[in-house]
Amino acid sequence: KYNFADPDPADYGVWVPGIPVLIESGLDAVNCADWLKGLILDGIVAGVGAVLGFVPQMLVLFILLAILEACGYMARIAFVMDRIFRKFGLSGKSFIPILIGTGCGIPGIMASRTIENERDRRMTVMTTTFIPCGAKTPFIAMIAGAIFGGSAWVATGAYFIGIAAIIISGIMLKKTKMFAGDPAPFVMELPAYHIPTVGNVLRSMWERGWSFIKKAGTIITLSTIFVWFTSYFGWVDGSFGMLTEDQMEYSILAHIGKAICWIFAPLGWGNWQATVAAVTGLVAKENIVGTMGILYGGGDGSVYSAIGAAFTGITGMSFLIFNLLCAPCFAAMGAIKREMNSRKWFWFAIGYECGFAYVIALIVNQLGNLFTGNVNVIGLIFAIALIALIIYMLVRPYKESTKLEKDVKVGANA
Repeated sequence: KYNFADPDPADYGVWVPGIPVLIESGLDAVNCADWLKGLILDGIVAGVGAVLGFVPQMLVLFILLAILEACGYMARIAFVMDRIFRKFGLSGKSFIPILIGTGCGIPGIMASRTIENERDRRMTVMTTTFIPCGAKTPFIAMIAGAIFGGSAWVATGAYFIGIAAIIISGIMLKKTKMFAGDPAPFVMELPAYHIPTVGNVLRSMWERGWSFIKKAGTIITLSTIFVWFTSYFGWVDGSFGMLTEDQMEYSILAHIGKAICWIFAPLGWGNWQATVAAVTGLVAKENIVGTMGILYGGGDGSVYSAIGAAFTGITGMSFLIFNLLCAPCFAAMGAIKREMNSRKWFWFAIGYECGFAYVIALIVNQLGNLFTGNVNVIGLIFAIALIALIIYMLVRPYKESTKLEKDVKVGANA
């Protein structure tokens, strides 16, 4: 009988087992208890390993960002983008935090300190995390691979979705009383172009990459241990104990997810597994991958096949959009609180991000169901009403622009 766990060297060359196989062999050799073996393999190794597997791709992203920053191009692109960004309520300097945010939302949020105008700075802080950061890259890759057959358009589209969310939010927010006011002039010193040194670029890449790895070794590890424990322990027939893979619906985590999954039912993924993954993503966005790896890892099939069977293309896109646009990880939330320096503005920012993500995901799911014949009349009515509200906010006249046009005309006549 052919053993898939140990391929024939004549066909595939020397077989080198993976780290999980080596760890499992070591645990079996010391007669490790089943619960501890499950914690190490299914909790720590599966959860953290799923995230660390994407480190090489993220290092490439970080080194490209470091080159842009070191050569002096960042300031110039901010100057070039100012005319465009002004049309939807942001400053050209907002481009720098947004671009840095593709690597990590925390330095992106902190980079908003260079914006002098308080209104522009607050709006930048609120919208920067809409752009997919490096922590969301593993999640995007997992959804694209498991649900959409590895389509490159899904991963690319995630960034366009983030850009569209920033533009729409900027236009809508600038027409509210909270962000009303005169625009600030663009003032920025342009450094001379220079060739970046290899040492500085590599140092910047390593600092960002090491920060991500440390987070995987601390926050993500603790989170995956919590997810594993609450997934594999629960109540069966009135007794509490360790569960088998086919009993996970009785787990602690399942009870938590079932209690709140109704909130996400209008979005198309009101099952407890997806709900729990979205909630743990608030601790760290990489956690979504680790959590789904644990919750969908049981059975004879692979994690990807289990996720593909649990989601359709529409519900998968809704799940992707919600987790892309909702509130960022706890660390980024802390950065938002520091930069806002106001509890009221902090909660407004978090509430707006979560609300906007929910609305867009709901619209995608309900319109998708309309085209596939699975219409929910009430949900469709809400979706149409929300679309009408968004369109109204986008096309509503903006008093500030009228005032600026009059000022320009007066200056020309003078």
